[in-house]
Amino acid sequence: MEFNHNNMQSDKCDPEGPAHPGGFPTQEAGNSELQAGERSVDFPVSVVLPAGGTGERTGLKTPKQFCSFLGRPLISYTIQAFERVSWIQSIVVVVATENTAVMTDIVQRFHHRKVRLVPGGSTRHRSICNGVLALGEGQEERPEVVLIHDAVRPFVEEDFLFKIVMAAKEYGAAGAIRPLVSTVIASTSEGFLDHSLERAKYRASEMPQGFTYDVIYQAYQKCTESDFEFGTECLHLALQYCATHAKLIQGPPTLWKVTYRKDLAAAESIVKETLARAACVLTGVCAQAVAVACALQKAVGALNMELDVIPDLMGGNTSYLLTEWNYIQLSVNPSCLSELESLLTVLEAANRAPLHPLVVIWVQLIDSDELSINPKTVEPTAIMDRAATAKLQNILLYGIQLHQSKDSERWERSVLRVAEITSALIRERSPALVGQLLQA
Repeated sequence: MEFNHNNMQSDKCDPEGPAHPGGFPTQEAGNSELQAGERSVDFPVSVVLPAGGTGERTGLKTPKQFCSFLGRPLISYTIQAFERVSWIQSIVVVVATENTAVMTDIVQRFHHRKVRLVPGGSTRHRSICNGVLALGEGQEERPEVVLIHDAVRPFVEEDFLFKIVMAAKEYGAAGAIRPLVSTVIASTSEGFLDHSLERAKYRASEMPQGFTYDVIYQAYQKCTESDFEFGTECLHLALQYCATHAKLIQGPPTLWKVTYRKDLAAAESIVKETLARAACVLTGVCAQAVAVACALQKAVGALNMELDVIPDLMGGNTSYLLTEWNYIQLSVNPSCLSELESLLTVLEAANRAPLHPLVVIWVQLIDSDELSINPKTVEPTAIMDRAATAKLQNILLYGIQLHQSKDSERWERSVLRVAEITSALIRERSPALVGQLLQA
C-alpha cells in the first residue's frame, strides 16, 4: 500500500463512512472560528447561571452542581456549553458565599474564560436578581438579551440558544417548554383526588429562558417580597410586572435537569457516549501500520465508532488536536516507545485534557516469527510508568499488544479483538485499567 506522508492529511480507508460526528464536547471554549451550524448574533448576549442550590434531593452532602463525573464538576460542563458559543460575551455564575472558593477553583482549573462570580441571595429569585444587576454594573457592554439557565442542565445546544435569544429580542421574553409526561392532579386536604388537568393544554416550563435586559431588570425592580421569597418562574414576573407575553419554544429532550443522584450517572453516560463516537489513528509512514489501521477501521465500524487514519498530528492534521478526544498510536517496532512519547508530548502541550480526559491507546504490532529471533519488547512497567505521568495531566494511557498471524482467520479475530478492547476502553475511560498492557 502506498502512503504519501507529505500530501495526505487523512486516509479515510472507508470513504463511504459517516461524517465525523459533532456533539456536546467537541468545540472548545474560546474558539472563535465558526463551526458547523453556528449562527451569528450581532447584539450582546450574556448568561446568568444561578448556582446557589443545596441539592437536597440528590441525597448528597455536596451540592449537585459541584458533584463530579469523569473528573469534572457538573457546573463546569454547563459553563462550557455556553462558553463554546462565540456570540455569548459573558457568564455570571451566582454562587453562595460559602462556595465562592470552590467555584473560583473550578474556573481556574478548567480554564473558563467568560465567567464572573457574583454572591447569591437567600432564594432563587434573589440570586437571579443579583446576577442581572451585576450585568448592568459590569465593565463590559450591557447585554441586550440575558439568558437565564440552571447550572445543573449541562446539555444545551447552540441552535436552541439561538432560537431563544432571537425570540427574546423580538418579543421581550422567551422560554423553553416540554410536553408533560404525566397528568397533573390536585388533591383535597384529606388526601383524596379533587380534580385533574387536561394534559394536552399544559406544558412544563424549562430552561433556558431569555429576556431583553430592560424587561428582566424592570420585573425585578417591581416584584414584591413575596415573589422574592416564594416565586420560581421568571417568565411570570415578566408577564405580571412588564406585561410581556413570553414566546414559548418547544425544546429538545436534552434540556433535562440533574435533580436526583441517578441523574448524575445518566449525565456521565451521555458524556461518555458522546466522547466515544470517534478516534484518530496515527500510523507514521509505515505501510504495514496503515494496513492494520484500515482493518481496524472496518472492525470498529460495526461497533458504531468512526476512525480517522492519519500519519501524525503535523500540518493540516493539527485540527484533530481541537476536535478529537481519543487517539490510537500504531507502532510496528516492538521495542520502541518514541512514537508514543511524541504523541503524549503533543497532547500535553495542547492542554485540552482539563475539560475531558483524553484517551490514548498504544497498539504494538508484534510479528511472532520475528519475535522468536529478537525477543526484545517493551516491558509492561515502561507503559505503567508513562501512564502514571500522563494521568496527572488527565490523559488515560492504555496498551494493547497485537500479535500478527499468517493465519487469516486468526488475524481477523485478533483485529476484531483489538477493536472491541479499544471501543470498551474509550467508552468506559476506566482509571483502573490505566497503564495495563492488554493482549489480542
